[in-house]
Amino acid sequence: MSNAPPLLSNWRADMPASIVVALIALPLCLGVALASGAPLFSGLIAGIVGGILVGFASRSPLSVSGPAAGLTVIVFEAIQSLPSYQIFLSAVVIAGVLQLAFSFSRAGILSEFVPSSVITGMLAAIGLILILKQIPHAIGYDQDFEGSFGFITADGSNTLAMILTSVRQLVTPGAAIIGIVSLAFLFWWDAARPKDRFLRFLPGPLVVVVIGVVGNALLAAFRPDWALGPKHLVQVPIADGLSGFVGLFTFPDFSGLGTSPVWITAVTIAIVASLESLLSTKAVDEIDPRRRTTDKNWELMAQGGGNIVSGLIGGLPVTSVIVRSSANVDAGAQSKLSSIMHGLWLLVSVAAIPVVLNLIPLSALAAVLIATGYKLTKPKLFVERYRQGITQFVPFVVTIVAILFTDLLIGILIGLVVGFIFVVARNFRTAITFAVDGEDCLLRARRNLYFIHKYELQNVLNQVPDNADLLIDLSSTNYVDLDNVDIINAFIKGAPYRNIKVSVRGDIAERTAPMINAPAYGVRFA
Repeated sequence: MSNAPPLLSNWRADMPASIVVALIALPLCLGVALASGAPLFSGLIAGIVGGILVGFASRSPLSVSGPAAGLTVIVFEAIQSLPSYQIFLSAVVIAGVLQLAFSFSRAGILSEFVPSSVITGMLAAIGLILILKQIPHAIGYDQDFEGSFGFITADGSNTLAMILTSVRQLVTPGAAIIGIVSLAFLFWWDAARPKDRFLRFLPGPLVVVVIGVVGNALLAAFRPDWALGPKHLVQVPIADGLSGFVGLFTFPDFSGLGTSPVWITAVTIAIVASLESLLSTKAVDEIDPRRRTTDKNWELMAQGGGNIVSGLIGGLPVTSVIVRSSANVDAGAQSKLSSIMHGLWLLVSVAAIPVVLNLIPLSALAAVLIATGYKLTKPKLFVERYRQGITQFVPFVVTIVAILFTDLLIGILIGLVVGFIFVVARNFRTAITFAVDGEDCLLRARRNLYFIHKYELQNVLNQVPDNADLLIDLSSTNYVDLDNVDIINAFIKGAPYRNIKVSVRGDIAERTAPMINAPAYGVRFA
């Protein structure tokens, strides 16, 4: 085993994890395509490309890529407004090229400025969304598409109203039985798995799929009125032979390259897909048990390449997606082999056994997603953030609420704004100390001085009495911005008129000497 190539060295863990991810990815790919107004097979193409190609190119060990629910509105509007789906595909290819440009410009560094409280809030929010969105599917109400993240549903209702409606009026007995049994099995399996040598290598979601298929067959035999029909099952497009399968692929039409709608669509997809990929990859790094760090600029390049290929063969845009990625982590994956193999499983399944896939109840897969969501938003996560203090807890909770009631990107932006407010508030705490002993005065900056400290600095300098000896101690800083330098300069310039002697101490003072006009007014550097 020690001589095995790095990609294959963890295959014992990655193989079962890849099966779990493929089972989760299948209905999500189809659901995103349906919600986007695109051919169903386009979602599968994006899932396959995201798994195999992006999986190979990415340096993220655990991130999984595919079609994202966060792009459904953008994609739907673009498909409706552009002359044809083929022209839309050309915009996807251009978006991929733009992502390569983002990579070369090192735009991936932007993700490092997202606070951990916002990232964990995003993960918890997605966990809650999975639970809330999948409850109706688990009991047989399949109106909204699989993988929907928006608070407003496809029929103009909302997530909470959909749950109430499904529970009160639209429970499908067969689906509810399969969903409840599957969910109970998964929680038992999670508890029993670490203690049993055999269960460690058995993917629980795969057993759930078998439970769902066998359970529905038993219902058909003994209680036909409770058996699930096609609308409650996975619906993979079935091709008529090899030529029919090849015919499911679509190729882009570049005749619209000279039109602004194509470029607006491409730029929009490139920006949103890049942001989602960066945030998702950052989140996966946070939950990676080994705390590995992904090169975000390289990730943009991998995603760009994936979008180019996906667009060229008829697929939807791809991004790194947190639901599949978190499921990958939870399933025990160790390397990107799991992501690559999940793409291969999707390809083999839709090409060779689509009829078998179409026997899987959506309620069984909903149980898998509910279990995944619970692991992302366990109560202890809220307790841990609360114990870390209000500056961590408030942005965490605000991010969760904002994502729940808007969408992923808007919620993240709101969380960032609140996080920034707390950063500013922390920096508004006293940054300068001032002491007076007779004619001797000490002004000490306890940390770096930014524009938000201008008022405090000016107020302290106004307290310096005439005929004083003032020491401005900047030894605890490594940066003083120009606004504060100007205030120091203004005070130094007026000091001789008040018979004030000024000294400046600290390495930063020496480095900013050309900017501070101290020597011109007889001020020395201590």
